[in-house]
Amino acid sequence: MHRQVLEAQESLRAAVDRARAEGRTWQEIGDVLGTTRQAAFQRFGRPVDPRTGEPMAARILPGAGDKALDLLTHLAAARFDRVREDFDATMLRELDTRALASVWAVVVGNVGTFERFGDPVVHAAGEFTVVDVLMHFEAGQSTAQVSFRREGTVAGLFLRPA
Repeated sequence: MHRQVLEAQESLRAAVDRARAEGRTWQEIGDVLGTTRQAAFQRFGRPVDPRTGEPMAARILPGAGDKALDLLTHLAAARFDRVREDFDATMLRELDTRALASVWAVVVGNVGTFERFGDPVVHAAGEFTVVDVLMHFEAGQSTAQVSFRREGTVAGLFLRPA
């Protein structure tokens, strides 16, 4: 199943690349994908750093979307020790298992049982790779944001109302 998802993602990326090569706008692509032009650009765009001329995607941690979904899957399953396995030293010090469980309890108390994830949106933010994921619950939504350092450790985890 995972292989099929990766193949589908590769096909979608190729279709977006073809659409851009044909002159389609990010608005048109976003409309077809059922998202905003900004979300389409953040997911599929290949911006160039105006200071260096280098592709900015090179700064994005490979597999960050999957890493974020893995972490959030453990969070939704209340495996708080597993969530913390990839935390950097600051996160480990500032967010222990008990505090993480308390935050999750507040989220569930506000919007009910977790149901599913939206597609991860990955982008660079300075030296970090940031992944935003819409989380759907029985009575509402929350946006999770996971920030990764270049080496792949988690430098930030935020849950906020969508």
